[in-house]
Amino acid sequence: MRKIGSAMLLLLACSLVTLAALAHGTDKHVLGTVTKISDSEITVQAQDGTLQVVKIAPDTSFVKSGASATLKDLKVGDRVVIHAKPVGSDLIAHEVRFGKPPAPAPAAASAAKPE
Repeated sequence: MRKIGSAMLLLLACSLVTLAALAHGTDKHVLGTVTKISDSEITVQAQDGTLQVVKIAPDTSFVKSGASATLKDLKVGDRVVIHAKPVGSDLIAHEVRFGKPPAPAPAAASAAKPE
């Protein structure tokens, strides 16, 4: 009976790892500071100093501080997180996030002052 329980736990653990891998897919996350922008690509410098060029696709979405934006809103010096898919030797951006994240809405309970 104990062997069956261990086997079930092992099977469950393997299934969860597989699901996590599938959910993440093959996307690559590029984090850093924008050093160059063109109509077709964005160059990002990571904290370790390496440069990564990410190509922009017609369906690439841009999000600035939680709101929809465009490539024109992105500036050299902005901090970005780019979600991209590897295609051959290129990275193709499907989402570019930049700017400050939106402030969380205050909870109703924390907004009430104690008397």
